[in-house]
Parts: sequence; structure tokens; C-alpha cells
Amino acid sequence: MLLGATGSIGASTLDVVARHADRYSVQALTAHTSADRLLELCLQYRPRRAVLSGSAPDEALRRRFSDAGCELLFGAQALADVAAAPDCDAVMAAIVGAAGLPATLAAARAGKRLLLANKEALVMAGPLFMRAVRESGAQLLPIDSEHNAVFQCLPHEGISATLRGVRRIVLTASGGPFRTTPVERLHGVTPQQACAHPNWVMGRKISVDSATMMNKGLEVIEARWLFGLDADAIEVVIHPQSIVHSLVEYLDGSMIAQLSNPDMRVPIAHALAFPERMESGARALDLGAVGQLSFQRPDLARFPCLGLAYDALRAGGTAPAVLNAANEVAVEAFLSGRLRFTAIARVIEDALGRVAGGGADQLDGILDADARARRAAAELVHRLLGQAA
Repeated sequence: MLLGATGSIGASTLDVVARHADRYSVQALTAHTSADRLLELCLQYRPRRAVLSGSAPDEALRRRFSDAGCELLFGAQALADVAAAPDCDAVMAAIVGAAGLPATLAAARAGKRLLLANKEALVMAGPLFMRAVRESGAQLLPIDSEHNAVFQCLPHEGISATLRGVRRIVLTASGGPFRTTPVERLHGVTPQQACAHPNWVMGRKISVDSATMMNKGLEVIEARWLFGLDADAIEVVIHPQSIVHSLVEYLDGSMIAQLSNPDMRVPIAHALAFPERMESGARALDLGAVGQLSFQRPDLARFPCLGLAYDALRAGGTAPAVLNAANEVAVEAFLSGRLRFTAIARVIEDALGRVAGGGADQLDGILDADARARRAAAELVHRLLGQAA
């Protein structure tokens, strides 16, 4: 099943599945409120069930899906129920943000083969989520290009293998659209500029996270839980070409890297077929045409959100959940024109300072921290908007 079928990861997943229709069938598709687009996908891929997680029950809409041979369900609980349903072997978790946590956790608890593109599940609830994976015997396969690259550079057993012999992992980042923009000009950045990623085609929220490098900060936290490494053993480097997706350094001084053109179909095809390989549809990499690969350390004065993510990881508990929630509020305010680009980091830092931390081993406590962080962030956005008026 595919959680988040109407997003960019959903589109790439369905493209790969369509290339291998003899191997895969789609059991369920979900969306938040995009009913018309979801119906189009159901007509094309013929799943048994569909879910609109953000919509109230609508009988007329249910009949339209029924006419297409698909049962339509509504609400967040239906999303979790379908994710854990026994007739589904593999779940692609591609819902953006905290909204994807309950259903992704339900799939983990049900012992699914879980293809994880929803990094927030580990950012918010790393200890709880990984315990569910261990106890259920779920197979966890990372989809983020960086984490999938690390996975490919580890021994064949991947995440379940011992990390003895690994010194550190290096996650690469493009630097986004403002890698060389003078810092003093970032104050006037528009949503359109922030969403114009130089290498990847992504949704608006993730594009802004890439521009602030919060996306990379969230990936650092995700990597901590996926691979069991401390913050000091996870490094970030800027790699503008987005060809080297991540590297693993071993104790003997060797570094192993995964390279490909920037196309999410590569990690999706790898995870779907693992431990085999299959064609993804991505263009083959021509190193002669690329010509040069360059790397540099990130400037935390330009990208303060990356530093805040490391701070939250080291603080532990619910601090990463607070970080993620405040970022979602701040990015939404920026995209709607209510917050300056450079104020995103300020809102997140303020929430981290104001919201008391707690343990991250119970879902109720995590969701409570998330709610408190959203209120704190919204209050600061409102104050800043008033000051700008």
C-alpha cells in the first residue's frame, strides 16, 4: 500500500510499480483531501481500498469510488487500520510531516516490510518506533536518498547488521537554492524562490526545508535511529551536484559512497526489490558529463536550522518532536506570506527554549509535546506578524 499517493514520492513509487506490474500490485492508496486526484489514481491502479485521511465521510464521494471498484474510507484511524491490514505485505510511508506518524507506526507494529520516506516518524518518536520494529520483526528500508545510500554502503544485512568497523556516516546536501546567496539578502526571500530547488523535484514544504537545511537536520536525527550512531558520528557536507548521496567511512580509512543521478526512483526501486536489483527508470549516470564533484562544510550562520537540529538530537527526549512541530508551523507561515524566511529558525529556537522536554517512549507524550510546540510557534508567528504590520 502507498501512504501519500498524491505527493512526489507517491508519483515516483507508482511509476516504478508500473514498470514492474508483473511483480507488484497496489492494494491501497491514500491521500489527505485530494479526492479527485486519488480517484484518478484508483482508476489507473485499481486498488481494493482508498483512504482520505483529512476528509469527513461523504456518501456521494464513496459511491464515485465504489463505481471504480474501490472501497473509500475516511479519517486518520482508517489510515492506520489500512496500513496494518493483513492483506498488504509492503507499505510505502510517504506522508509528509507529523501527520504520517500514527499510520507509519501502525505499519511497524504490524510487522510490515516498511519503506520509510516519512522521516518525521523517526524524528518525533525514534525510540518508540525502533522498539516497534524490533518487537514486530518489521523490515525497515529507508527511502530518503541519503539514508538509502548509507544502507547500500553497509554490509548486505544493512540496518540489522552490526556497525562494528564503521567510524562515521556522511550525509550530503545540495545546499539548496541559496547556497551562495549573500546572507544579508536572505531576509527578502520569497516562497517561490525557496521552492525552486536546483536539483530535485519536491513538494513545497520539503523544498523550503531544503532551502533552510532543516531537511538535512531532520535526516541527521533519522540517521541516528536508523543506524544507531551518535550525533558526533553523523556528518553533513554540501555537495552541489547531488550525485554522491551519502558515504560510509570505516575504521581502516576506507570510504564507500553511493552515486546516481538525483531521481527518487533509484532508492524506491532499490527498497522495493531488496535484496535484488531492478530497473528504476532513472537516467544512467555519465561521470564524464558531470565533470566535477565538489564538497564543502555547511556554514551554520547561513543555515542555523541545521545547528538547531543537532542541538535537539543531543538534548534527546521530545526535543526533536518540538523541533519538527515548530518547523512545520514556521514553514507553513512562510509559505502563506506571514513569516520572513530568516524568521523560520527564530521560531524553532524559541519553541525549543519554551517547551519543556520529556521522554519519547510513549506516543501520548510525543503528541502532547508536538501540540505544545505548535501552540508556542504559532504564538511567536502571530507576534512577529504584529510587529511587521
